[in-house]
Amino acid sequence: MFRRRTQEAPENPPQVVKPGGKGRPTPKRSEAQKLRRQPITAPANRKEAYRKLREKQAADRVKQREGMARGEDRYLLKRDKGPVRRLARDYVDSRRTVGSYLMYVMFAIVAVSLLPLGAAKLLSLLIPPVLLAAVFVEGLLISRGVKKLAAERYPNEDAKGAGLYAAMRAMQIRRLRMPAPQVKLGDKDKVGLAE
Repeated sequence: MFRRRTQEAPENPPQVVKPGGKGRPTPKRSEAQKLRRQPITAPANRKEAYRKLREKQAADRVKQREGMARGEDRYLLKRDKGPVRRLARDYVDSRRTVGSYLMYVMFAIVAVSLLPLGAAKLLSLLIPPVLLAAVFVEGLLISRGVKKLAAERYPNEDAKGAGLYAAMRAMQIRRLRMPAPQVKLGDKDKVGLAE
């Protein structure tokens, strides 16, 4: 008597699709777990596990070393990252520096000092201080040049330590520099533009 009468539901109710929905039903938990399961390919023993780990680490180191040599930012050390440091590297790599030949000259001086001549021994005493003074002065000039160029090209970047970074790079043998030089000797117009 006082009961509500409900309307009978239609046999095929209309599907309500929410805008932005995924368009498929949510899978049951057991089905989702089955899809996530993958066969375990664990090594047979501990020795095999260590061998695989060492191989993976060696491959990662090779990849990182090659990326660093190419100058890719994601593989560089923190001290080498950023446009100012790239500018400093290119600035040094585009020039011939006395510092890059320092080790060769020192080896020659040691070889000459072994000769049983008085003049050779005198030269081996006088040349190293002069050579070191030249490298020091050159480092100061390179440092000043890099700082000036960095202030012009990258006024909003932090150039702290870029001068010393460039001076230290100038003392390294060109072939042994890391990251490897990206500009050729004499390409002073491409300084800071290598990607």
